[in-house]
Amino acid sequence: MSGPVLTTPRLTLTPVGLSDYGDLCALWRDEAFTRHISGRSLTTEEVWFRVLRDIGHWAAMGRGNWSMRLTETGAYVGSVGVLDYHRDVTPPMDAPELGWGIGGAFHGQGLAGEGVAAALDWADTVLKASRTVCMIGPGNLASLKLAGRLGYVRYADGTYHGEPTILHERVV
Repeated sequence: MSGPVLTTPRLTLTPVGLSDYGDLCALWRDEAFTRHISGRSLTTEEVWFRVLRDIGHWAAMGRGNWSMRLTETGAYVGSVGVLDYHRDVTPPMDAPELGWGIGGAFHGQGLAGEGVAAALDWADTVLKASRTVCMIGPGNLASLKLAGRLGYVRYADGTYHGEPTILHERVV
C-alpha cells in the first residue's frame, strides 16, 4: 500500500519509496540534519533499513513518512511523517507521532513548517486524529519553535535512549 501525495505552495510530499534511497543517504550524511536526530551520520545499510521501515509503515499502518521535494525543481528537502514507531521513550507516547527534518541547505526557508502543516492537515482530516504528539530534544530550538507555531504544547519531560527529550501534544 502506498499513501497519498500531498502538495503545498512549494512542496510535493510523496510516501517514501525505494527511489528516495540515494537522497536519503545524502540527507543522513548531512550534519545539520543528523545533529538533533541521531547525533551521527547513518551508514548506507542503516538508511536502507529506514527506507524499508518507511515503506512497511505505510503498508501496515496506513500512514508514515513522506519525502518532501521542491515542486519546481524536484530537489529533496527532507521528510515529515505521521508515525507509530513504538518508541522506547519515557513516558510512552500514546497518540500518532509527528516527526520531521530537513537538510541544512533548506533551513530558515519555512519549508519544514509548510511540510508539517500539510501532514497535520492530513492527520486531522483523514485520520481524524484529535491529538498528535512529537518529541524534540531540548537543544533543537528551531523544531521547538516550529512545534509551538503549529499548536504543540509541552506536556512532559522524558528520556529517549538515555537522553533528555521534551514531549509535546497538539489537541484539535
